[in-house]
Amino acid sequence: MELEDVIEEYIYYCLAKGFTKKTLINKKQELKNLKLYLKEKRGISQLQNIHLDDLRAYIRFKYQSGLQPQSVVSMYKMVSAFFNWCVREGYSEENLMKKVETSKVPKKVLKGFNVDDIYSMIEAFSYKSYQEARNKAIIAMLADCGLRAMEIRTLPYENVGETSILVYGKGNKERTAYISPALKKVLVKYERIRREYVKDKILKEDTYFLSYQGRGLSHVSLDKVIKEAGGRAGVKGKRISPHTFRHYFALTLLMNGIDIYSLSRLLGHTSILTTQRYLESLTDETCSFIC
Repeated sequence: MELEDVIEEYIYYCLAKGFTKKTLINKKQELKNLKLYLKEKRGISQLQNIHLDDLRAYIRFKYQSGLQPQSVVSMYKMVSAFFNWCVREGYSEENLMKKVETSKVPKKVLKGFNVDDIYSMIEAFSYKSYQEARNKAIIAMLADCGLRAMEIRTLPYENVGETSILVYGKGNKERTAYISPALKKVLVKYERIRREYVKDKILKEDTYFLSYQGRGLSHVSLDKVIKEAGGRAGVKGKRISPHTFRHYFALTLLMNGIDIYSLSRLLGHTSILTTQRYLESLTDETCSFIC
C-alpha cells in the first residue's frame, strides 16, 4: 500500500477520535516528514517496504539535525502511534518502532506555585477595566479548577453555573469542575463587568473569557495573561503556565486527602495511570503527600 494513502486514512481516524487541532497538526507534520525522508533518502513509498533499518536511520537523522532529545522522543511517539494503528488495521504485522532505540530524556521536576504565589497573581489584577477583571478571573479559575489552557480558552459562557462548571476536555469529553466560595466572589464581580462590556457589542463567540475582538482567547493571548500575572506578582524561578496551575490544583487536593481516582476525574484524565504519570513530575515535597 502507498504510505501516503495509509497516512491519509490514519489522519481521518485521528480526526474521528476527537484529537485537538494542535495534536492533529503535529501528527500531520511529523508523518509528512517521515514520508518525505523515506522517499527521498531511502527510495521507499510503500508501507510494506519499510524496514527496521529505515526507521533507525530516520531517528538518527532527527538527532543529527540538532533536535533536543525530548523533541525526538515526542516525534518517536507520534510515529510509533501510527505504526500501532497500522498493526490494528492489519496493514502491518508488527510495530517496528518498538525496536528503535532513542536517548533517554531526564525527567524534569516541576517547581510548583505556593499559596503566596497564587494569591499575589490573583491580586496583581484589579476590577478597573474588563481586561483587568477578566485576567483576575482567569488566574483564579486556573488555580481553583485546574483547567487546561484549551478548556479555559474555549469555555462557553453558559457552562459556568452557580457552583460548578461544565468542562469540555480532550476529545470533547465532559466533566464537572467545582466553584469554591473564593472563586465565586471573583466570578460574580467579573460577570457584572462583562455584562456591561458586551452590552453594545456583537460577539463573534460567546465564550466566558473574551478577547478585544469579541471571541475566545488565543493560545498566545492566554499565555501573555499568565506571564503578566507572574511578572506583576514577582514570581521567580518557576514555569509560569497553565500546566503549573494544574499541578498546584492537584497538589492542593492531595494535601487535603483526595484519593487518586477522584483526582483523576477532576483533572479529566482517561485513567489513573495517566494521573500517576502526571504526578511523577511534582516536587519531592509533593511525593510525601502521595505516599
